[in-house]
Amino acid sequence: MTVFSPFFWKGFFLSGIPSAMELTLTTPALLFPAISLLLLAYTNRFLVLAQLIRQLHSSERDYFEAMVQKQITNLRRRIALIRLMQALGVSSFIFCTLSMFSLFVDQLRLAEVLFGSALVLLVASLLVSLYEIAISTKAIEAELADIVAKGR
Repeated sequence: MTVFSPFFWKGFFLSGIPSAMELTLTTPALLFPAISLLLLAYTNRFLVLAQLIRQLHSSERDYFEAMVQKQITNLRRRIALIRLMQALGVSSFIFCTLSMFSLFVDQLRLAEVLFGSALVLLVASLLVSLYEIAISTKAIEAELADIVAKGR
């Protein structure tokens, strides 16, 4: 029987697939490396922005044209978003840890709620990250447009 057979799919969906996932102590632990790597990536993004801000601050004072003012507004927004991304990521990490502790003390329902919350917080962090990347891309496009306009 192949996967293209309708009997395969009928058997697949009608077989004993559990309606709910069994949550064990190792399930929330699976998110630890992912969350840690995300927090590291977010911190790197923050450090790059901080370096860029320091470069702008140390540049000549008469350099503040309209383009630089737009950059400053953009950088403030991006820093706030990175702060939110980090807060959501850390919250996800904490909820994961609390979920593991709840499993350790045999509070399965609480562990499920905490783990679900950790997943929601992680997704929220990723969505904010996606938005911050979109803002970053627009800023780079504006820089390139400015370079092209000055080159003409």
